[in-house]
Amino acid sequence: MKVLVTGGAGYIGSHMVKLLAASGLSPEVVDDLSGGRREAVVDAPLHVGDVGDSAFIDAVLARTRPAAVMHFAGSIQVGESMREPARYYRNNLVATLALLDAMRRHGTTRLVFSSTAAIFGNPVHVPIGEDHPKAPINPYGRSKWMVEQALADHDAAYGLKSVCLRYFNAAGADPDGVLGECHDPETHLIPLVLQVASGRRPHIAIYGDDYQTADGTCVRDYIHVQDLCEAHLLALRYLAAGSASTGFNLGNGHGFSVREVITAARRVTGHPIPEVLQARRAGDPPSLVADARRARQTLGWQPRHADLDTIIGHAWSWELRHACWTRP
Repeated sequence: MKVLVTGGAGYIGSHMVKLLAASGLSPEVVDDLSGGRREAVVDAPLHVGDVGDSAFIDAVLARTRPAAVMHFAGSIQVGESMREPARYYRNNLVATLALLDAMRRHGTTRLVFSSTAAIFGNPVHVPIGEDHPKAPINPYGRSKWMVEQALADHDAAYGLKSVCLRYFNAAGADPDGVLGECHDPETHLIPLVLQVASGRRPHIAIYGDDYQTADGTCVRDYIHVQDLCEAHLLALRYLAAGSASTGFNLGNGHGFSVREVITAARRVTGHPIPEVLQARRAGDPPSLVADARRARQTLGWQPRHADLDTIIGHAWSWELRHACWTRP
């Protein structure tokens, strides 16, 4: 099966491409390399360009004729979305609509969409299941929720089938050590903490310690990137079997606070990891923890790397071996 992976040179997308190739499928990558890295594409042809460029994506779809698209391309930083909302609506919503138009023109009727737990906003209850109210509190979450609604309408009107996968916090690195997390600038907690441990940063910032959580710092559900990609592969097979459009929440079902992550990183790395308290960031909910029972029951998904020390350990191995990919 030919699968077009947008954003396939990025963190999650590159891990997905590796898994697709290892599973006997034929991935091809679309990435404009604004956030992804050419060296991360190791198992597929790379088409460099913007998903929102209709002429470009038309040409790629005409040439590759994929059976399905996995759509990872987009902007992902909550704080930046508060400062630059236009960029998020343009990159996440408008570009996706251009992709959907092109898919319709070329008869590609299956899409696995990279969504986010940010569509839920401040939780009414935790853990968060698929039926939780959708009330995003930042442009990042709103742009992703708008895409989910557009996909439902595209199914009803055009028969385009989709699975929306709501990530909680992707973390860790390829257990084989080939790929890892490499954003520039980096904004995710675990790689930032490990950059302090390796000496590339002087300290880790804690943004607020007065949230209504056990230790006052934000709580997140961390899911290993390999487990996340395996859920995508199962979602692809679900669509290939002719199943209906739907959405799944993906997480381990257990949250860790910022301070718990820092403590675990100290334990795994053996380094002190100084911390500095700073003001809260706009748009950060206090706690996001997934109820992923539906993905387990419907897709047969079972996370294999759920332990926080394992997640951090794989990321630490990547940091030690590949820190040259990026600089703080």
